Amino acid sequence: MEHRETVYVTGESRTNIDNAITKVYGAFFVALEVDLSSGEILNMDCTHTLDLTETFLRRICVGRSLDREYEQLEAEITRRYYGSSTRAVIAALKDANKRYIMAKEKLN
Repeated sequence: MEHRETVYVTGESRTNIDNAITKVYGAFFVALEVDLSSGEILNMDCTHTLDLTETFLRRICVGRSLDREYEQLEAEITRRYYGSSTRAVIAALKDANKRYIMAKEKLN
């Protein structure tokens, strides 16, 4: 079994005040486990009120590389995700991507 060094990064953003995620959690959070050598997202989780939200976003994110495909990932979410938290999802991913870049610089 191949050993991968991974990092855990989170991203945070705000949603509309009347959004169910804001009412339950106060903000939108995304968590990613990322392979440090390739930038590949190995696993993903997020705050959500409906399980389908997490499942849908995981299907879009897992397997993509933050190093090579971040813009495509953002474009894919914009193209396919029509939930009330679209901007919050993209902002949280941007925040997580910034943290990934910082972790990669620190650990390499």
